[in-house]
Amino acid sequence: MKITHLARLRFLALLFLLPGLGGLVASAVISTRYLNTLPRAAALEEMRTIPRNIHGTVIYQTEQEDRRLSLVEDSSVGVFLIGLLVGLVYLERWGSIRHTELDSEEDDIPVPNSK
Repeated sequence: MKITHLARLRFLALLFLLPGLGGLVASAVISTRYLNTLPRAAALEEMRTIPRNIHGTVIYQTEQEDRRLSLVEDSSVGVFLIGLLVGLVYLERWGSIRHTELDSEEDDIPVPNSK
């Protein structure tokens, strides 16, 4: 495998890992905001009837709030896992190339004569 292919794999891994982590942070911020602002009992007049358990506390949210947070959480995990998989492929390829380089360097070392 060429070095340019390795660079592309590394770039692709970071392209997925960083936004995935950013999305996970964003979902944590949204969850914390929901925990601090949404009611702990169903509020029919506000259409807050969908329960969500956040760190052991049940809050009630609207269907739209539930969909939005679930979408951010699920897509962030998916993007992060794709980046993790590409990163693992990159590390495996990098390791095999490095191993090949070290083997070829060992072959070039002269062995002293034992006379």
